[in-house]
Amino acid sequence: MLALHQTVLGGPEVLHLTELPRPTPGIGEILVAVHAAGFNPTDFMHRALSLFLPPPPLTLGWDVSGTVVETGHGVTLFQPGDEVFGMLPYPYGAGSHAEYVTGPTRAFAAKPAGIDHVQAAALPLAALTAWQALVETAGLRAGQRVLIHAAAGGVGHLAVQIAKERGAHVTGTASAPKHDFLRELGADACIDHRSEDFTDTDERYDVVLDALGGENAIRSVSVLRPGGTLVTLLPGAEDTRVVAEKAQVRAVHLAVEHDHAGMRAIAELVERGRLRAHVSGTFPLAEGARAHVLGETGRTTGKLVITVR
Repeated sequence: MLALHQTVLGGPEVLHLTELPRPTPGIGEILVAVHAAGFNPTDFMHRALSLFLPPPPLTLGWDVSGTVVETGHGVTLFQPGDEVFGMLPYPYGAGSHAEYVTGPTRAFAAKPAGIDHVQAAALPLAALTAWQALVETAGLRAGQRVLIHAAAGGVGHLAVQIAKERGAHVTGTASAPKHDFLRELGADACIDHRSEDFTDTDERYDVVLDALGGENAIRSVSVLRPGGTLVTLLPGAEDTRVVAEKAQVRAVHLAVEHDHAGMRAIAELVERGRLRAHVSGTFPLAEGARAHVLGETGRTTGKLVITVR
């Protein structure tokens, strides 16, 4: 099979289309013929730095949508020919930027019939992150108020839709040109992060979802009501927790996990027309390095997707 592979860490130029052995599914695994695979910021970071994965050689990619080719011993949920989408186990399950990939059966769900593989591949990691942050970690309820940082990004634009589905009042931060996009998603209020200070308000939120980390996470504590929850998606939140304890709010760092039940919940939202990924660009497998160049600008609206079949 062909894969977008690297043998050293570095910039997008280290990625090469490489012929590799086709994997074989193990116990409880399926082999998927990849039709499309999403990109996420973690792909760009892992290409350049030794974070959670061992050093290269490696093939990146956690988002995947495709067709089951073969099932391993003990698999009961799927059979060859089924269309599935899912997130490979993070971080050690990477490998979807290739023609074939294996993964645990329960990392996948049936692909919603109403969307194509490109749309499906854009969803898993970002949508699971938003779901696990807002629904499972923060317990977001109808009538609560939520602030979503980087609301036009991959996680953010899906989090806006999930929060609205939960009946919350949603405020999103993004540059001014993206505010119309956020309002189309259902955002009730928008803050221009370039010209406005999100802390310069009497507004108090029940939940803040922070995809930026660092000083932004610490400052977010001040806009939470007592008893509120800050969910940050980047590590290094110890300073944030200290500030949060003084303010009597909860601050947690979320690392997304693969989850069959979560994928089924996301599929159900898609099928009801309540969740849709915005795909701002697609790239064939051979040109995946260009997606890394664009993604690293940090200016992408929604998601980028690699097309394989």
